Amino acid sequence: MEVHLTLERFDRAAAAALESIDAAPAEAPGWVAATLVLALAEARDTPDQAATRALGVLDLIPPPRLRATARDRLTRLGRLLDASVFNSATELTERLRTIPASIRTDGTAA
Repeated sequence: MEVHLTLERFDRAAAAALESIDAAPAEAPGWVAATLVLALAEARDTPDQAATRALGVLDLIPPPRLRATARDRLTRLGRLLDASVFNSATELTERLRTIPASIRTDGTAA
């Protein structure tokens, strides 16, 4: 899935992500990963839908349970949607700012 995003083959990334979403148990790490890849694939053409999808993940998964890769995908999505005028994108940006760091300043896990 990630390779398709890197190569800017967003349609292929979306198709692979949808297959993974269907195959993964809801709210499992694989489901989160696939959902966020789908949001990244949608960001260019449907930013409102991409932001809404990411907000759905944040509604279901408490920030301490987000894996580093999920946090990275959310950060990338936030950057992609930064200039978006949709309310969902603005809300996503605000929510991302409030997510606590996964590692404290002393280097221990949060």
